[in-house]
Formats: sequence, C-alpha cells, structure tokens
Amino acid sequence: MARTITSVLGNSQRLDGGAMFGNAPRPMWEKWIAPDEQNRIPLACRCLLVRDDARLILFETGIGAFFSPAMRERYGVVEDRHVLLESLAALGVAPEQIDVVVLSHLHFDHAGGALTAYEEGRAPALVFPRATWVCGDEAWQRALTPHARDRASFIPELQPLLEATGRLERVTGATSDVLGPGYRFHRSEGHTPGLLLAEIDMPSGPIVFAADLIPGKPWVHVPITMGYDRYPERLIDEKSNLLADLVGRHGRLFFTHDPTIAVGTVTRDAKGRFSTTDDHATVRDLAS
Repeated sequence: MARTITSVLGNSQRLDGGAMFGNAPRPMWEKWIAPDEQNRIPLACRCLLVRDDARLILFETGIGAFFSPAMRERYGVVEDRHVLLESLAALGVAPEQIDVVVLSHLHFDHAGGALTAYEEGRAPALVFPRATWVCGDEAWQRALTPHARDRASFIPELQPLLEATGRLERVTGATSDVLGPGYRFHRSEGHTPGLLLAEIDMPSGPIVFAADLIPGKPWVHVPITMGYDRYPERLIDEKSNLLADLVGRHGRLFFTHDPTIAVGTVTRDAKGRFSTTDDHATVRDLAS
C-alpha cells in the first residue's frame, strides 16, 4: 500500500497567550511564542492530507471562514477567505476529490473548515461533497449536549449537515471501519470528552495527529496545558502516557496549532523531560 502525508494550512488565528498556556506565567511562555500588543499569539490551523493508494483522507479542516465578520474578529481569525481550499488547490486537490474527513472533535477551530465561507443571508453548506465523515461518538454526543463552559465552541449547523450525508461513522473503539488497516485512535478526555488522536502507520514509525492534547511543541512539556482544557490534570496524565509510548516506538507528533512546526519526533532526555527533534515546518508527500 502506498501512503504519503502532506501538511496543509487552513485559516490562522491569534488568541490570548494566557488562555493558550493555562497556568504557565507569561515570562515563561512568551519565550516560546511571542505575543502581540494585545497579548495574542499566532496559531496555525494545520490539517493533514493522506494519500492512501487511490484514496484522499483529510485529517481535520481547521477553523475555516464560516464566521461572520464580527465573530471572525472576536475569535482572532486572520483571513476572510477559505484558506484550506486554497491550500488544497495548490496541491492539485479539489474538494470533491476528498474521500474521507476525520475530525478529532467538533470544536469550531477543528471542524469549521468543513463549511463554506460566510456569505450574508446564505446558510452554510459542506465543502467536501463526496466525503465520508469520521468522528468519535462521545465527541458527537458532547457537541449535541455541550456543557455551559464549552457551548460556544461548537457549530450548531454542522452536525445536521454531516448526518444528512448518510456517510458518517461515529467511532466507539480504537479503529475505524472506514479508514481500515494502518490507522488507530488514542482516546483523550482532558481537553474535551471523546477527543480522538489518529495514529497513522508509516514505515519509519507512527505519526500521531496530536490535536488539542498537544497543540504545538511548547505543549509537549508535560505540565503545560491550555485554559480551554476541561480536565487539565487528566490531560497531563494522558499526555505523559502517549509521549512515553511514542518514544519507545520512534513516533512523531503532527501539530495542528503550532505556528511554525508541523511535525517532530518525540524524544526524552536524561531527566525524563519530553521534547521533539527533527522538527519540520512543512511536510510534502512524506512516505517514511
């Protein structure tokens, strides 16, 4: 089976650095990512395109451009156009060519790119007309009945559109019938219940789409969490277990929100601290 991976950028954001780094003090986190005059740090919404023989599989869709101008300003979305579609077009991929879209969870900065760009007076529609959609059943239920703390993180219009396709798999275990061999999921509860971290088998070692468990390289440091995380202590335990497992298997992390790094190999130093090496800003048709 021929399998290659390519990083694909979607719309970018600028969000409050203190919120993104939880209880870490600013003198620490500003060394990792410099804030602007409004205390915001730049964040990517990076997706992963897998060419798997004849299939095209897209892991996440980023935040997209579905927000109205006022909401785009509120949530720090930089571009007013659908950047993901432009990035795919630059790779010679049209929306109708995407066979499968995998969503780690249904927060708008990970699933909003599934929708068409905002047009006043027009309801949003799905932009990948042939795709089969894969997400976790627990994350699906969370989006249907969110807690007051994270209700604003979901898109009410999205789930009816996904269900109406008749091509929706709600995963309950570690594997997906749609994806088949070579893919499995790690499940996480710390950021949001039912978060799925997709692991992709590659000849030189697995690659894990780290989603919001580890949104970028600074968050590989085990104590660092986000203010948006539902259960930070649980997240730290989940992160530690995943990183230890990947070190033993020469695993790599794919970062969705890191502004400069797409993928890195997990390492552990003599003091037990995790980090990544062999970091790459972009990945194009990686097959090993």
